[in-house]
Amino acid sequence: MTTLPSSSFLNLQFRSHLISSKLELRARSAVISRRNWRGACLCNLRPPRPVSFRCRSFGSNDNEEESKIRDQGKTGEDSEELSSERNSSPTSVSSKAPDISSEGPLFSSFQVDSVKLRDLLGPEKVDQSDVKLIKEKLFGYSTFWVTKEEPFGDLGEGILFLGNLRGKREDVFAKLQKQLREVTGDKYNLFMVEEPNSEGPDPRGGPRVSFGLLRKEVSEPGPTTLWQYVISVLLFVLTIGSCVELGIASQINSLPPEIVKYFTDPNATEPPDMQLLLPFVESALPLAYGVLGVQLFHEVGHFLAAYPKKVKLSIPYFIPNITLGGFGAITQFKSILPDRKTLFDISMAGPLAAGALSFSMFCVGLLLSSSSAGTGDLVQVPSMLFQGSLLLGLISRATLGYTAMHAATVSIHPLVIAGWCGLTTAAFNMLPVGCLDGGRAMQAAFGKRVLAGVMLTTYCLLGFGLGGEMSIPWALYVLICQREFEKPCLNDVTDVGAWRRSALIVALVLVVFTLLPLWDELAEELGVGLVTTF
Repeated sequence: MTTLPSSSFLNLQFRSHLISSKLELRARSAVISRRNWRGACLCNLRPPRPVSFRCRSFGSNDNEEESKIRDQGKTGEDSEELSSERNSSPTSVSSKAPDISSEGPLFSSFQVDSVKLRDLLGPEKVDQSDVKLIKEKLFGYSTFWVTKEEPFGDLGEGILFLGNLRGKREDVFAKLQKQLREVTGDKYNLFMVEEPNSEGPDPRGGPRVSFGLLRKEVSEPGPTTLWQYVISVLLFVLTIGSCVELGIASQINSLPPEIVKYFTDPNATEPPDMQLLLPFVESALPLAYGVLGVQLFHEVGHFLAAYPKKVKLSIPYFIPNITLGGFGAITQFKSILPDRKTLFDISMAGPLAAGALSFSMFCVGLLLSSSSAGTGDLVQVPSMLFQGSLLLGLISRATLGYTAMHAATVSIHPLVIAGWCGLTTAAFNMLPVGCLDGGRAMQAAFGKRVLAGVMLTTYCLLGFGLGGEMSIPWALYVLICQREFEKPCLNDVTDVGAWRRSALIVALVLVVFTLLPLWDELAEELGVGLVTTF
């Protein structure tokens, strides 16, 4: 048996004092650290450890005393720290600085917070409690049996219900809409769309359908802002200026030579005196009124077709163009369309109204050009202009005759120019592309998949020269402003009918013949313009 020397006894007392002091210091530090830890949001800083002094003593009594102290006053966290310190170096002074860790509960909390922030900034999603209620109250054996759910909407903010239809789709959709208003009020909009990636048609005929649910504030267009009104007014003023410029350009044979040289000669650098154009402004106004009137009548056609359907339209945004006076206008839907027939009728109303008015002006202008009644109002234009359209060139040739058309210049009434520009603009807007009138009508009549294929063909035709010199500017305008598809209707499945599809096909044929230019051989043979061969 051995006994401890006096020095060992002193060391044991000193160590016991240090251990008790260290426990008290750590307890205070733990309380402070936990308080600071609860207030941390986006930091993952570990609380600093207190400085600990270590003295080594020999014998098993040290371990027994430490175990006794741990059992009396240590927490689980302090026990782990003390156990790790016991296995460390015999004499050390440790002070570890705070570090940032990418793992742990705070990093997971940061990920959750980022997801919540994204959901907060994004569109408001459908409440899951409402989804459960709708599945219980609306869908079932008598309407639509839900088998699967998928995200719906541009950002997945809605719910798409996939399943099996248990009745006639129009009757089921009307019943579901009524029950939805009874269950949730005006909180949601229900869409009936074609089932994406369906393996086959519905056994009852037609495509398989699904039902999409979106919140009203997400699915319905927002109100027109003040800046949109300001932009619309500025574009309308610029369109008036471009129409007046077209009226002045129609008098090219009467303009001063220095003005004509500046605008036609690419080597001309010194600008002329623009005040020389002032005497020609008054004579340019009738043509400007005609071109601008056709574009306004185009928009009136849209509004007249939308009013009985209770569909709201935005203010028109006119697009100026110095060659045609304008590219038409961009008009947006400010309410959700009820069905595809409404989309078709509103889309076709504008071009049909503008086309009817323009064709009337064009024919009346040709009659006045060939008679002595309008001799005083005639203007001289290059005959090469009539080669820009196969349809309009042939009509002009049949009305004015070979002698008048097969010359360097042709004397025509300003109504001919106004009608020509109006028909060309209406034909461009009837092209089946994106949100153009023709694109909307094609989407309503044949669906988005057919429209996507026809759009590619239309771009190729524009690249090959459909539309003459205006093909490239028009293609750029469409790619920038009108390339997107129109949003789906509430009932985006019901067919528009055979006669509407037939009317669209006839209109597209007329569009192609209007925009297709005359090639030199055919123009020379028909006597449209004076063709110069080298």
